[in-house]
Order: sequence, then structure tokens, then C-alpha cells
Amino acid sequence: MTFGLAPRKAQPRVPLRHGEGDKSRLTGVEGLAALSLDALSSVAYGPEAIVVVLVAAGTGALTAALPITLVITGLLVVLTISYCQVIAVHPDGGGAYAVAKKNLGARASLLAAASLVVDYVLTVAVSLAAGAGSLASAFPVLGHHLLAVCLGGLALLTAVNLRGIAESARFLMLPTVLFIVSILGIVVVDLLRSHPAATVGTAQPVHASESLGLLLLLKAFSSGCSALTGVEAIANGVPAFREPRVKRAQHTELMLGTLLAVMLVGLSILIRRDHVAPRGGVTVLAQLTAGAYGTGWPYYASNLIVTLALGLAANTSFGGLPVLMSLLSRDNRLPHVFGLRAERPVYRYGVVALAVLAAALLIAVGGNTQRLIPLFAIGVFIGFTISQVGLVRHWAKERPDGWVPRALINGTGAVLTAVACLVLLTTKFMAGAWVVVIAVPLLMLLFTRIHRYYTVVGAELGLGRIPGRPIEGSSLVIVPLGEISKLAQAAISAALALGGEVVALSVHTDPDKAEGLRRRWQEWNPGVPLDIVDSPQRSLVQPIVDYVQHAARDGRVVAVLIPQVEPRHRRYEFLQNQRGLLLATALRYRTDAVVSVLPYRLSV
Repeated sequence: MTFGLAPRKAQPRVPLRHGEGDKSRLTGVEGLAALSLDALSSVAYGPEAIVVVLVAAGTGALTAALPITLVITGLLVVLTISYCQVIAVHPDGGGAYAVAKKNLGARASLLAAASLVVDYVLTVAVSLAAGAGSLASAFPVLGHHLLAVCLGGLALLTAVNLRGIAESARFLMLPTVLFIVSILGIVVVDLLRSHPAATVGTAQPVHASESLGLLLLLKAFSSGCSALTGVEAIANGVPAFREPRVKRAQHTELMLGTLLAVMLVGLSILIRRDHVAPRGGVTVLAQLTAGAYGTGWPYYASNLIVTLALGLAANTSFGGLPVLMSLLSRDNRLPHVFGLRAERPVYRYGVVALAVLAAALLIAVGGNTQRLIPLFAIGVFIGFTISQVGLVRHWAKERPDGWVPRALINGTGAVLTAVACLVLLTTKFMAGAWVVVIAVPLLMLLFTRIHRYYTVVGAELGLGRIPGRPIEGSSLVIVPLGEISKLAQAAISAALALGGEVVALSVHTDPDKAEGLRRRWQEWNPGVPLDIVDSPQRSLVQPIVDYVQHAARDGRVVAVLIPQVEPRHRRYEFLQNQRGLLLATALRYRTDAVVSVLPYRLSV
């Protein structure tokens, strides 16, 4: 009965640094927002892609949209289960690249990595271009500024992701929830109606140009498979999740698969029931929205939400590609700088690289969605196929309990994704898919050449081998100075503390000033000799470089200690000369000396 006044054992708590702890990582729901919006928003164009292909055989062929969607949904189920297995087997992320590296060898892993890099960059470009185009449909005044809208959205996403993946997830949480509620609302409300509430768009004459044969069905299937892009992003970004990472990532993958399957099947049922065909000026999803909500404010609100979701779907790549690039850098396939992380768990160099590549692509196509669509989805289906084949190989080697059903599921998925990939390549090759066929091998060549460079460097540095004993020798510390001051005192003191022989070096263009400096140096008598070099050409850097090169000829270790004044406030930096930094750069590139800059911080 001490009313909380009894003494308690104090548990010491060490405060976390900025960016540490699980708060900077993803929960399951945050992972759905950060890594799944690309896949979820694909319902805005996946079912329409099927309808656009089938209508070539007449409106009667549109009844095949539902069976094709059911097959795609079955493939989605296979991929969802498969990537849950990938998450468990490769909790460090990497997806298809990690699976291929372990089970299929280097060449297959490079193919998977190059395909995923291409797909992620295209995902950013396509999502932003589609979002800008949808926004321009609602606000025609933006129609002539699509590229500016795309680049503005890209800059916003880049800035948010540079803060961290958790911040981007919180930024995307509301748009993701609104999009899911909007699509599910369309399905439920429209199913409750006996007929569509309203019709939008202008009717277009349909002329059957081919029969409903196997080739047309395959085209419709492969086009509709664009709704599956983004399913792999969670498996690529497992390290971004909170502990237990594997379970959270798997639960997020299952949530994504379930929501995407329900939305795809629901929309396809509506397309079949209401005999929805392409109409002028509107999308298929807009027709279904009008059928559910009419043409009042809910219709416009839903279209704006879809536009926002399409634009923000690019964030999926910002969660997946930087992690993949970090794994490639760890394997010496990309520059090691991509493996560096900030205090927050974010690979900022990967984020910046993705933004630059996507911006270059958007500028190249002028923000035009139609010029990007033929390139889209091919890379991700190459990754799908490789990951499925790799898992079949994994189960065949490991042979755990129940491995046969798992191998059958992955084998079935490999066949379906391979068929979809081949059909995509053949049907879209002349429309622009040839760019992907060229880009992927070039990326593979780049990865190979970088790996070869690191291998040669490692051999030259003797990495992994015990080197000989260090060689003892004399050293010389050179201190470039201009005048006698507290700066000179600090520099000479630091040089003497380093040990070895110390010499001060001054370059002068005026003999009278040089003689005056020599007299004052003798008066000061710091215990260090002063060498004065005449420079009639008024050059400062070259005489010092020549002096250092001459001093190092006898094999001595030469160090150059450059004192540099640093103001307290950045606004005064431009008032200080930058000769010290220029000298340091020249010495690093043209001599083998150890170059150090000694900062002398002012109080102003």
C-alpha cells in the first residue's frame, strides 16, 4: 500500500541516435503503402489493357476478359506464394537477383539484376507520366506542361525518400488507403446496382480486324499481366521492415496479393456484366466509376484519387532499387558508394541515381506515357521467370519436407511468366521493346566490367593475403605558409607533433617581401627551417608541386600539411581564398605525398 512510492530498480536507457531503432523501419501497413502502390494502382490500366486487345475481335470477344483475368489472378497467387518463399530464403532482400545468384549462377543473376534495374526506372517514369496525363485530363491547362509536372513529382518523391523509407510510407499512407477504398467501393456499389448509374465518354465504332484465336488471347493475357508489376518489390526491400522482418514482409506480400486479386476480379466481373468497351476520352476505370457513383462529386474525387495513386506508385521503385543496388555493390558489381547508408536506413546514393535515370528517361520521351508503355513490364517478367526457376532449383537441391508441391507451384509460375515475357517481347518489339533488349545486356556488361576492375584492384592490393612487415624510413613534413601569424604557429605545432623532419615552405614573387619574411622568421625562431621559392610567374601551386616531387625522390615519406582558415559562419566562406584546397587537389593528383588540411577556425 505504498501508492507507487516504493523504490524501483532504475533501468539505464541509452538514447537512440537520429535514425536508429525500429521507428525508421516499416510496419506491415507502412510497407503496403511504401512498396505496394505500384502493384495496387496497376488495376487502373491492367484490365483496360485486356479490353483494348480483345476489342480487335469485336465487342463479343470482351466476354473473354474475365477468364483471362482469372488466369492472371491464378498467376498472381503463384507469384505471391513464391515471393513469400523468396522472403524466407533471402531475408537480406534482392528478390530475383539473390535467388539467381545462389541457385543459377552469375550470368543468370546479372540478367535478373539488369532486368530489375530497367523495370524499376521504367516504373518511376511510367507512373509519373500516367499520373500527369490523368491530371491533365481533369485540368486541360496542364496538357502542355506534362514534363514539368512529371519532374516536379519526381523531385518531391526524391526529397521524401532521402529522409527515409518510413517517412515515405507515412507520406503515402493516406493516398494508398483512399485508393483501396475507392476501387473496392466501385466494385461493391456497382455490383449492388442493376445497371450503370451513368455513361461517360463518346461511343467509338468497333471494327473486328482479327478473329478471337490463341494468338489474340495470348496478347490479351500478356498485356493484362502488366497488372502484376510491383509484386516483387516487397521481396527486394525486406531489410526496410521492422523485426521480425521476414514475418512482416510475408504478411505484407499476402495483403498485397489478396487486395490486388479482389480488385482485379471485381473490376473484370463489372466489365463483363456491363459490356464495357473502350470509349473516347475516358478510361475503362472511369466508365466503371461513373457506373457506380454517377457523374457527381464522387466520380471526380475517385478520378483524382486514381491520378494521385498512379503518380505516387513510383515510390515502389525508391523502396526496392536502392536495396538491390546496395547488394550489387556488396558483390562488387556496382560502385561501393551505393552500399553506403545514412544514419537513417536509406541508401541515398541509390535514391539519387534512380531519380537521375528516371528524369533522363522522362526528358527523352517528353513525359509521353505512350512512348514508355511498350518498354514496360518486360524486365519484371524476366525477373519473375528467373526467380521461379531459381526456387525450383533451390527445392531440388535442399529437398526439405513438402518440397515437391512447392517446386510444382514455382515451376508452373515459371512457365506462365516465361510465356508472358515471350509474348510481350514479340508483340512489342518493333514498338520499342528493342530498347530493353539492348539495355539489359549493356547493364550486364557494365556489372561484369566493374567486377573485373574490383578483382584487379584486389589482386594489386593483396586483399586476403598477409603483407610483409612495414618498412621503416625517414619522413618529411612540408608546411606551406605565406606569412608569420597564429595560423603559422598552429601549423608548425601540428607538424612537429607528427614527428620526423619539418620544413616550412613559402612561395614569393617579390624579392623584397621574401627577404622581409626571412628576417622575421629568424627573429621568431620556431626551430624549423624556412625554404623560400621564387616564382616570377606569380604561380603558387606549381612551385610547391615541384618542390614536393623533388623532396620525394630519395624515397622519403613526404607529408604536406596545409593550413586553411575556416570562418565560423558559412556566409563568410567566399571571402576566404581557396588556394589551400586547390593546392591539396593538385598535390593529390600529381604527387604521392600524404596531403592533410589543417582547419584554423575563426570566431567570426
